[in-house]
Amino acid sequence: MTTTCPSGEHAHHDVYAAQCPCRALLDLLANKWSALAIGALEGGPQRFGELQRTLQGVSPKVLTQTLRRLEDFGILDRTIYPAVPLHVEYALTPLGQSAAIPLNALRAWVEDNIDNTLTP
Repeated sequence: MTTTCPSGEHAHHDVYAAQCPCRALLDLLANKWSALAIGALEGGPQRFGELQRTLQGVSPKVLTQTLRRLEDFGILDRTIYPAVPLHVEYALTPLGQSAAIPLNALRAWVEDNIDNTLTP
């Protein structure tokens, strides 16, 4: 489905068009760590350490970069609580919650079908 581009840079949004800003959002959501972080946050706000334990194998640097990009796109909110030590929580925004729906379906499909693939 295409919609009119509010920026006026092109006639409509089209992820297949090289210059469409949709590409950056698609790239973000198609990233493994982004999709997994969004899924991990579906149950509610979490701290950095909780997310890192849930997302086994992600480095602190990559998780930090992923969370920053998701925040920049409005997919999640970062809330800082003034305490010693500093307490930071990440939570999905309404936009992030809407992105979680198709990503959840994709993750479920992968889990259901991995045994039917020709994995290397």
